[in-house]
Amino acid sequence: MLRHLYPWHRPLLRCSWSRLCLLKHYLFTMKLHSPEFQSLFTEGLKSLTELFVKENHELRIAGGAVRDLLNEVKPQDVDFATTATPTQMKEMFQAAGIRMINNKGEKHGTITARIHEENFEITTLRIDVTTDGRHAEVEFTTDWQKDAERRDLTINSMFLGFDGTLFDYFNGYADLKSKKVRFVGHAKQRIQEDYLRILRYFRFYGRIVDKPGDHDPETLEAIAENAKGLGGISGERIWVEMKKILTGNHVNHLIHLMYDLGVAPYIGLPANASLEEFKKVSKNVDGFSPKPMTLLASLFKVQDDVTKLDLRLKISKEEKNLGLFIVKNRKDLIKATDSSEPLKPYQDFIIDSREPDTTGRVCELLKYQASYSIFANTQFWTLVKQYLKTDQPKRKCDRLARKAAPETTAHRQISSMCYQIL
Repeated sequence: MLRHLYPWHRPLLRCSWSRLCLLKHYLFTMKLHSPEFQSLFTEGLKSLTELFVKENHELRIAGGAVRDLLNEVKPQDVDFATTATPTQMKEMFQAAGIRMINNKGEKHGTITARIHEENFEITTLRIDVTTDGRHAEVEFTTDWQKDAERRDLTINSMFLGFDGTLFDYFNGYADLKSKKVRFVGHAKQRIQEDYLRILRYFRFYGRIVDKPGDHDPETLEAIAENAKGLGGISGERIWVEMKKILTGNHVNHLIHLMYDLGVAPYIGLPANASLEEFKKVSKNVDGFSPKPMTLLASLFKVQDDVTKLDLRLKISKEEKNLGLFIVKNRKDLIKATDSSEPLKPYQDFIIDSREPDTTGRVCELLKYQASYSIFANTQFWTLVKQYLKTDQPKRKCDRLARKAAPETTAHRQISSMCYQIL
């Protein structure tokens, strides 16, 4: 079944106001003119689609990749859905001499095929039979709408055929274009199937919505009623979502919302958090690509808060040490106010420190304190002169520059300037 979309007023659409015609015309335009969509058609994908057509099994792009393509973004990962069962796929690939890898997903309906040095992860359409808030027992189906019903958000529930046809059963396209994040069907039911969907809602809200504050009341009520379910979700899964939330948009709004809805205690965040400090720091780091822990540390009042977070979320040693470093030094290691060298305290600290990656941690602290713009302009020239040696100076410059600006292209300019002062 192909759901009819509402007639959007788009200049590129030239057909009658038939909703079905509009849908096909839009996707036809994307198919012909989108380099992102066309770039997916590698030799491996062509071989894969030809094989499924030959064996009379339906195959479509699914989920997040469809969302990205509709936003004219090339997806980093592409998942596929099919009417073929895992057994049918295995027989088909074996007969064609195609290698299969990573059989751990087979019980959930996923087969990974290796074709032309590419991996293709293909999952049989499924229906959830039973769920416990973390995992689901599934049975296979050939009904595309039934599979769409079990997905979390409308914007993630669409399928895309290789001829460019969109299959959208729950207004996902309309929500995407109006920048709304909604659960498929009833929010309460979707959340109780997998409580991690609460955090996925926050994550995609920060990714899709332009201006924060507009939430469906039913969704917020469902989150508040089921927040305690996150207590049974593994810390590792929670931390994966939290890192994406912390590096997305509207992070101050979303963290405050987590506290308002009672989510925070179940994901390791401190009960007595410094929400005003978080609000200030979220503005300080805007535009400087902070690490997730740099921002999260502003919620913590004492180092023990970092330790408790680690016990719940099993963060990495590097992340834990960064949090401890910021909480310990954010008030004492500050700019010199009575000097022409405001960053000298930081330079002295790095020179005296024997800890690994001190420069990187100091960079994050400067972002936290809204001093990174000064640092980006000066780049520790005094420190550079003392630190660098004459052997392989170009390599040393580049190494220091990458530490100074690890997530931007600025390190190239920094490295060049650094080399010139030797």
